[in-house]
Order: sequence, then C-alpha cells, then structure tokens
Amino acid sequence: MLLSISAFMTAFGAVGFIHSHSYGYFVLPLGTVATLYVLWRWWYDVIAEAIRDKCFTEIVQKGLRFGFAIVILSETMLFFAFFWSFFKAWLFPAYHLVDFAQKVPTIWPPVGIKTVNPWSIPFFNTITLLLSGCTLTWSHNLLLENDTKSASRFLLFTILLGIIFSAFQGIEYMHAGFSFREEGLNAIYSSNFYLATGFHGLHVLMGIVSLIVCYVRMLRGKINANCHVGFECSAWYWHFVDVVWLFLFLFMYVVSS
Repeated sequence: MLLSISAFMTAFGAVGFIHSHSYGYFVLPLGTVATLYVLWRWWYDVIAEAIRDKCFTEIVQKGLRFGFAIVILSETMLFFAFFWSFFKAWLFPAYHLVDFAQKVPTIWPPVGIKTVNPWSIPFFNTITLLLSGCTLTWSHNLLLENDTKSASRFLLFTILLGIIFSAFQGIEYMHAGFSFREEGLNAIYSSNFYLATGFHGLHVLMGIVSLIVCYVRMLRGKINANCHVGFECSAWYWHFVDVVWLFLFLFMYVVSS
C-alpha cells in the first residue's frame, strides 16, 4: 500500500512538473524519495528472509522467479503502450496530425522537429548496452562455476557500462533539437520520444541499483552458485532493458530520422 501511495505521488508530481505547476517541484521529489525508501525496505526484508531467517526453500525461490517474470511482463505492456502510441501517429498521421486550417495531413516526424542523429550517441549507447548484456551473462556463467571473484569483476563492468549509458543519454537530452514541452503537432512526436526513452532510462537506473546491490552482496559472500535468486532476477531485468532499447533505437531513432 505504501508503494502504491508513493508511486502515485511520483506520477502526480511528474505531471505537475511537466506542466510547470508549483506543486510538482515539491511532490515529485517527495514521491521519488518515498518510493525509493519503500523499495529499499522491501529489498532489505527479502534479503533478511533469505539469510537470517533461512526462508528461501526451493518452492519459495520458484515463486520469486515466477513473480518477477510477471513484473517483467507488466513492464513489457507498459512499453507496448508507448510503441502503440508511436506507431499510431507514424503509420496513420492523418488521424493525429491534421492541419485543421488547410485540411491536409502533415508528415511524420512533423516539419519542425530536428530528429536526433541515430548514428552518434544512440548508436554508441546501443553498443554499450549490448556489451553490458555480454558482461552480465559472463558474470552469471562464472558464478555458476563458483568463481565468485571473477563474476564480481564482470558484474562491476556491467554496472560501469550502465552508468556510461545513462550519462550519455543525459548528454543526448541536453543537445536534442526539441524539448518535451513542444507545442502543436511537434508535441505528439516529442512526447512519444521522451516518454518512451525516458521511462527506459529510468528502468536502466533501477537496473543499475539492483546490480549494485548484487555486487555488494557478492563481495560479502552472500551470493554464490547455490544461492543467487536476486542476481538471477536482476539479470533478467537487465536483459529486458537491453531488448527494449533495441526496439527504441530501431524505431524512435533510425526509422524516425
């Protein structure tokens, strides 16, 4: 319940922030901090149940994996909605992008939009995420071989690659030729672009945090070949983020350019 309330505060504050309402500058950070705190407490309790209380039987582990698969499925539907909006505006522009004064359909992307060059920062970020997926898979395989030291090293490489991706995406946003607050027909493209890539960037940050938690636990010997459900779920999440980015790069950058 607390997570639902804090998530609602975050969403409510984000809407206010986007529309430059004064309450958004207060509610958004408050909701974000509350959400992070609730997630931290949840992670802490789950880890405590596994280590201190020894509650993670084989059945419990299967339940956790199944539950996390449902989480990834729900996240898939979230991005499905973003792509649905994008394809609707792209494939049927006359439905959305009509100049009602002249009664003629416009083109996609709208004339006033200067799209991002897909072969600059976006292509670099694509290579970075693909490399991070490789290093994470390598880390997982080494962990299964009980080589925890090497596994932690490759996990650290994955975290660093994720941080590089996030940093360059921020640079891309700063130099983009359009903003989230475009008006008229341009707003349809910009809102689709920033919502889809922005939510993906948020998922990357969440993935980085979960991998950092796994890295610290691995250094402390809490994750090994026989006990690594948290690491496995974090790896699933990271690979999901990789796949989503490939679709974003193809359609939001390459096709739209």
